Amino acid sequence: MNSQTQPPAHAPHWRWSMLAVVSLLLLAGCATSGDFGEIKPSLVRDNIHDWVGLDAIAGKQTTPSHYELTDDERQMRDLAYPLIEPPYDRQRWYSLLGENGFIGSAHRALPDRTAYASQLLSSRYRSASARYAQLIDDINNDTERVGPFFSNSWRVLDTDKKRQQALAFVGTSDMERINVRRRVRENTLIVGMVSASLNRRAASYRFALERLVIMTPSPMAVDAERALNMMMARIAETQRGLPNRGMRTASSSL
Repeated sequence: MNSQTQPPAHAPHWRWSMLAVVSLLLLAGCATSGDFGEIKPSLVRDNIHDWVGLDAIAGKQTTPSHYELTDDERQMRDLAYPLIEPPYDRQRWYSLLGENGFIGSAHRALPDRTAYASQLLSSRYRSASARYAQLIDDINNDTERVGPFFSNSWRVLDTDKKRQQALAFVGTSDMERINVRRRVRENTLIVGMVSASLNRRAASYRFALERLVIMTPSPMAVDAERALNMMMARIAETQRGLPNRGMRTASSSL
């Protein structure tokens, strides 16, 4: 198991106000032992990942929509989070802070493909085989997440197309139209953010595998290569299935 406990990336000042409270909850016995090493469902509130949309539009020429999220939109944000969270931030004492969006946005935005390898190689493992096993597990976990996220995203983007078409037939105020377009843009930017994250992650896994092959050659490298190729094929397959109309929306601004 990865025993290194690096502190999280710096967070906006207001978010640290929650640190003491959440830390106490974690010290009281709240472990991150759900599926894929994520937070237990009992510790996760229904809207825990709503902030993902705010991360997606950060720095863009738009603002959040005032409309409530649909079930599919909320699920898309839930499915997006594990694909933008660094794999090595799972099962850490601060994982619940990341789930709630209090920390990590600056870290997630870094495109450094060497970060994963640095964590993997600097952490203590029982053997070189254990490092290969960790790499393979992380790749396989991401591969399993790709399909559900993009399947959900297709529904969201398809609904957004119909929502925009409805504007031509439904009497609406200027503000209602603005809120619709802001939500459509936010949804599209989330898909773009996850797509970019997946491409970075694949590159990071490739870099880590190459370092392992050089430092500690092992027959397990073949298994890791096979897992990585499967992940990359899954990403390409699911991204081809996305409606182009949704991705084009990302170039507009409000």
